Amino acid sequence: MDPMKLHFDVRDIFRAPRLALSGKKILVFVQALFVGYADYLILTYLSFALAGYTFSETWSQYGLYPCLSGNPAPWYACVVYGIGVVCLLLAINFGCTAVSRITFKQLKGDEFYSSGDAWKYVKKHWHPIVFTSVSFAFILIFFFGMAAVFALVGKIPYVGDFLFVIPYLLYFFGAIFTIYTAIVFGVSFLYAPAIIAAYEEDTMGTVFNSYTITWSQPWRIILYHCVLIPIGALASYIFIKFWITGYHLINSFFGCDWFMGSKLANIVAYASNIVCPSSICNSVTACFISCAGSCCSGLSGCVYAPNVDLASISGTETAAGVILAVFLFLLMLTAVGYILSILSVGETLMFIIFKKNSDDDNILERKDEDDIDEDEEIKDLSLTDDDSTDEENDSDSATNEENSTE
Repeated sequence: MDPMKLHFDVRDIFRAPRLALSGKKILVFVQALFVGYADYLILTYLSFALAGYTFSETWSQYGLYPCLSGNPAPWYACVVYGIGVVCLLLAINFGCTAVSRITFKQLKGDEFYSSGDAWKYVKKHWHPIVFTSVSFAFILIFFFGMAAVFALVGKIPYVGDFLFVIPYLLYFFGAIFTIYTAIVFGVSFLYAPAIIAAYEEDTMGTVFNSYTITWSQPWRIILYHCVLIPIGALASYIFIKFWITGYHLINSFFGCDWFMGSKLANIVAYASNIVCPSSICNSVTACFISCAGSCCSGLSGCVYAPNVDLASISGTETAAGVILAVFLFLLMLTAVGYILSILSVGETLMFIIFKKNSDDDNILERKDEDDIDEDEEIKDLSLTDDDSTDEENDSDSATNEENSTE
């Protein structure tokens, strides 16, 4: 199939919400978020246990959304909590790379590239996903370490004053490059999944392309995100509104007095208390309203949680509420997955546009490793067919010789 026709300018960014609204892309993020969240949840509760908190008091305060930050804890508990955060971020990064790969293949015209194929690609190319950030961290540590060494040299009596002043320009430009590297580090979080998925780069290639994009396309990075973020927020708001409306419709229909009535109210109240406690819902809603203004005020009261005494709920209603909480949590992950899908698709489109404008390289027309593998398989099959044909010709010629001899 032919590649999708792009304008290679800001107009292509408006395709991101539509391309992101894909079942397999959202499913990839649901899988990534679920695995990363499970690691984060287990390690965070373990960190609370190491800090001396009991499970019951931690659950009563935080529930499904624990956070050790702001609580007094020993260093080893903070390390365990930090590992949980890193696991969650890595899972999201893996999901971004898989969705970028699906988007890249879709833009090339391959609509049948599956989520399983994308995860196989991520499994094969996990090294640059992990070590790109590590490389930037080591670069920054190196520069700060060298600065510390020169600062110690500057403490030498008499001579140290001159050793600080004479190479001052070197210090200055080193500081400028360190600031620039810190900015590139931030940019790499956005574009590293797209670079790895679409350009099939290794760690050093990803680092190099991150520097190149930041240096050659700074205004496009700012302009394109000024377009992507508002349309992504609008599309996400509409998507979440549809989810909430469907949720309310089920509760309104099944919860009427003719049908389940108070039984549904008890089940929904118990499930809502697990997935979205009122304290967290109110704080998140207040944050959205304060940050985004009245446009997000429609999200207030998004969870239908009747005023029910949870202590009076029966055992079967409690069990049903737990099962419903699992489904509600998965639905919430799909909403988050769509938001991340918009961002991932948008960053992939940006990277393709950047390469076209800076290097005149339409990477949609380049052969990727899958195309090369297919060509090699076809070549091997053709060689096999040629060999079998030669063997048949040899056998036929031998038969003819035997017949002539007779």
